[in-house]
Amino acid sequence: MPAPTTILIAIVAFVMMEPLTAAIHRWVMHGIGEFLHRSHHRPMLQRFEANDWYPVIFAAIVNLGFFAGFNWDGFGVLVPVGIGVTAYGAAYALVHDVYIHGRLNWFANRQVATFDRLAEAHRIHHLYSAAPYGMLAPVVPAALRERAGHTTRNPLVKA
Repeated sequence: MPAPTTILIAIVAFVMMEPLTAAIHRWVMHGIGEFLHRSHHRPMLQRFEANDWYPVIFAAIVNLGFFAGFNWDGFGVLVPVGIGVTAYGAAYALVHDVYIHGRLNWFANRQVATFDRLAEAHRIHHLYSAAPYGMLAPVVPAALRERAGHTTRNPLVKA
């Protein structure tokens, strides 16, 4: 596969992960898989929470794709798809876990305006366990943004 095609496929995979992630978050994590995700909407009492199984599961799926892409004829497209998905996962982890939830304390004094806008959208999600479900390009319903504007409660702040 030519390099420009490989790069384009990886970029498309990265971009497509946002709506896919939002859908998984909405219908799996706040649906049938809530038994794992609910730990994320509670104060963190330990270093790890049940919700941390989700990236492990997703990485396992991507690794199966890499295996198929590298080893089976006709599945080579899964390699650049896996690269795009992995890049999205890394960006998601940096924004969500490291910046917003401060799990590595790299951004103790937040000063990244773009990340702060994403943190505000995530605060709204945590306030109401509702939209936005996306992370890197969240769509916040106007009614929830208005409602959240009337409260200073921040469920993201560690007690």
